[in-house]
Amino acid sequence: MHMPSIVSLSLSLAALCVSSIILSGCDSHAASTAPQAGSYSASEAKSRAQVFAQVKLMTSVGEKMFMDPSLSGSGKLACASCHSPSHAFGPPNGLSVQLGGSDMHRPGFRAVPSLRYLQSVPQFTQHFHDSDDEGDESVDAGPTGGLTWDGRVDHGADQARIPLTSSFEMGSTPAQVVAAVKAAPYAGEFREAFGAQVFDQDDKAFDAILRSLEAFEQTPQKFYPYTSKFDAFLAGKAKLNEAELRGLELFNDEKKGNCAACHISQRAKDGSPPQFSDFGLIAVGVPRNRALPVNRDPKFFDLGACGPERKDLKGQSEYCGIFRTPSLRNVATRKAFFHNGIYHSLDEVVRFYVQRDTNPEKFYPVIHGKVQKFDDLPKRYWSNINTEAPFDRKPGEQPAMNEAEIKDVVAFLNTLTDGYEVAR
Repeated sequence: MHMPSIVSLSLSLAALCVSSIILSGCDSHAASTAPQAGSYSASEAKSRAQVFAQVKLMTSVGEKMFMDPSLSGSGKLACASCHSPSHAFGPPNGLSVQLGGSDMHRPGFRAVPSLRYLQSVPQFTQHFHDSDDEGDESVDAGPTGGLTWDGRVDHGADQARIPLTSSFEMGSTPAQVVAAVKAAPYAGEFREAFGAQVFDQDDKAFDAILRSLEAFEQTPQKFYPYTSKFDAFLAGKAKLNEAELRGLELFNDEKKGNCAACHISQRAKDGSPPQFSDFGLIAVGVPRNRALPVNRDPKFFDLGACGPERKDLKGQSEYCGIFRTPSLRNVATRKAFFHNGIYHSLDEVVRFYVQRDTNPEKFYPVIHGKVQKFDDLPKRYWSNINTEAPFDRKPGEQPAMNEAEIKDVVAFLNTLTDGYEVAR
């Protein structure tokens, strides 16, 4: 499994974009190659200081935009409405999918993910090659990366464009967004960041808006603070209780939870904190969420990387039904799980993993005595579904974990919530 290195400071974004002042497409995936402090000439130091000041300004105005509902078509939905700062930048409610659109009544068909800990997600590739545990040979980890459930965009600015212009999310247009920013109290700050003529052309102004949102979403203390109890435990500043320790062991055990196979719990080779995701795209056969209006059509299937939202891999069957593995950081703050929001508690999620194949009748419809397993994926794509432990058992066999062990894993997952205060 692979683990990209993290960006340690949001303002390091500026150092990567000196020549193009962000608008060239500098993004969170670039690795910092900036020289060490003290190695710059006076003119270089001045230039860097100016760029850092600009990025700081962009970050400030980006935060104001993030909180501003006037950017939406309805005038009622801000980015923060679905990505609540007080809920780890995820949804503040237990809805499977959120409501939006021009009338605020149009449901989406995917659960809204958290925006935290995206700084390490690599750009999407169909074949991510990484070294094995010994570092001796390259391993093909398969489809990996991208910032969305289906991995279709790589940069924060491109990700921000999706909800702003989606008909069932913020339901706006680039021109409407630009007009809203131009009329906003922070318009002067926006001009200061991008120039007095920034509003002269809608396309360039909209691009600048997206870059500002991207800059804000790279703020370390807000979007990747690493302040969970588990982080304190790794730093030797906190102890896990007995249930949490048992849960961690089960989480890592290849014959039990085997969670760490995809949700890596070890520090990266460079010593950076674990991201609790390998960012790979995988199919786990999640049941169909019949509460979603879109699923009233029996012919509709959300096939993840091969459609309907993503277009470039359409028709390539090996990508159908796969979705990007999210980070488990702050997972206990969530109230809807998996891409379709089918479950609403961590107990349900862990139980699905360990009993999907031993007790499928608990999760899938039963018609005329026969379990309709994998009911949200056409049978021709079932070969894509993961069968590694704990998905390696047959009906009637003992699940990989019992109820007590499920509770222990959930106890451990609760240690991944940011905001833990270290005892003094």
